[in-house]
Amino acid sequence: MEINGIAHIVLTVSDFAAARRFYGALLPALGLVPLIDADGYYYCIGGRTGVAIRPSEDPDAGRFSQERPGLHHFCFRARDRAHVDAIHALAVELGAKVHRAPEEGPFAPGYYSTLFEDPDGMRIEMNHIPGKGHLEAK
Repeated sequence: MEINGIAHIVLTVSDFAAARRFYGALLPALGLVPLIDADGYYYCIGGRTGVAIRPSEDPDAGRFSQERPGLHHFCFRARDRAHVDAIHALAVELGAKVHRAPEEGPFAPGYYSTLFEDPDGMRIEMNHIPGKGHLEAK
């Protein structure tokens, strides 16, 4: 068996309005199309991927932390390096906390990425790996 990608990711956010503004700009910039845009739920699809946000039922739970069990970060795969640069520029425009401007990394041959946070502090990476990356030799 071989999976065909990740069907969807649903993110629980502390401030739905702030997250809706952020993801309402980010996801369409990635080519994802809004399928549901309702009070308390925003869901976009495209590129064999779905991303949704929903409000937390516990608004006092605090900000996201990579140090607690659960999600560390998630990464979108870009078709070329220019898309990584464009998403970095959008993250800056949106006022996101940027941890890493676009740069090459050691993770795979030609790895190029940027890393930033959403309004809750969830880290989002955008990378590009030319060809098949680690699978090139297979």
